[in-house]
Amino acid sequence: MSVALFTLGGTIAMGGDRRLTGADLTAAVPGLAELGRPVEIQDIEAVPSANLTAAKVLEVVDAASKAIAAGATGVVVTQGTDTLEETAFLVDQVWPHPQPFVLTGALRNPTLAGPDGPANLLAACRVACSPAARDLGALVVFKDEIHAARWVRKTHTTSTSAFASPATGPIGHVVEEQVRVLTRPARLDGLQGSAEPSVLEATKVALYPITMDDDGLLLRGLADTHQGLVVAALGAGHVPNALVPALEALAATMPVVLTSRTGAGSILRNTYAGPGAEIDLLQRGLIDGGFLDPYKARVLLRLLLATDEDDVSGAFAQYR
Repeated sequence: MSVALFTLGGTIAMGGDRRLTGADLTAAVPGLAELGRPVEIQDIEAVPSANLTAAKVLEVVDAASKAIAAGATGVVVTQGTDTLEETAFLVDQVWPHPQPFVLTGALRNPTLAGPDGPANLLAACRVACSPAARDLGALVVFKDEIHAARWVRKTHTTSTSAFASPATGPIGHVVEEQVRVLTRPARLDGLQGSAEPSVLEATKVALYPITMDDDGLLLRGLADTHQGLVVAALGAGHVPNALVPALEALAATMPVVLTSRTGAGSILRNTYAGPGAEIDLLQRGLIDGGFLDPYKARVLLRLLLATDEDDVSGAFAQYR
């Protein structure tokens, strides 16, 4: 039984004048040899996470599934932190195995004093081979904290404590070399059907953040270029009155998901009824995004459209 490690570059692999390989990363981790499991390394394309694509992530998921079939006890992926929360949520939708799929990285690169990459990688490997972490889907491990993919967010640009789950907190910790899962969130229904990378690349979903005094000009023509829209609304699901007609028209032609730009808490359903408030918008055909933040909602909507899922509203209802 081994841990399958896939490396995708990022800060954790920034070794000055060259990109570090998986062998370089594991060699810098004290205690990894005492893990009791060999680490089998596959170096994938080393890119900044801003250049990662959903199609590339699906390729990694496919390779990880093959590693599980070959006997791996769990999977670890290292990548840049900028899009890690989106990668984790995408993986969580399509990962069919009970074995853990763990993502980690670093905020301080190996050339700096106190790099966090080695500790994060060691904790991630411990989680990946722990029976306690089975049946939890995709997990994010930083600073010895274990986060569920659907709640975790990057909340700071530089802090080594950047990853947090504002709505719930971490679901577990790594303490004295032991993986301690404190709560086990139920696995939700993942993606039904297969998301082909080429189809996913061709599926366009826009994300529109609402701002004060928004004129809605950027919504014009959206139906000609995109198949779906996620609205990052104000507060608990509110938009300026002036945007209501445009959003209603778009909701008649494509799925339009209502989320909050705040980053924590759910969209309300039955509190505010004025024009542009959540009751009004949901009655006009917008879909309740529940507790999902706008970035994860976009990932989910894109996957649903790429697989021709008919019940988009039902898929999002799990997150209310």
